[in-house]
Amino acid sequence: MLVKSQITGAQIKAARGLLGLKQSELAELAGLSRRALVAIENGQVRPRKANLARVRQALEERGAEFRDGGVGRVPNQPA
Repeated sequence: MLVKSQITGAQIKAARGLLGLKQSELAELAGLSRRALVAIENGQVRPRKANLARVRQALEERGAEFRDGGVGRVPNQPA
């Protein structure tokens, strides 16, 4: 089983920008409040692993790829 490393608030913010998602859109996709997502992105809270996993999944399903502390876009993925 592949264990994915945890992502940072900065990576979430970068991926969201890369994909053209608003905070409110990503929060809804991940099942979080916008306020909770803002706090995670800004490093104001230590999020639960389950919440980070849902955010990561929502971003990856839309083409984000987390690697080496950064973020990119999977080739040939629509916006």
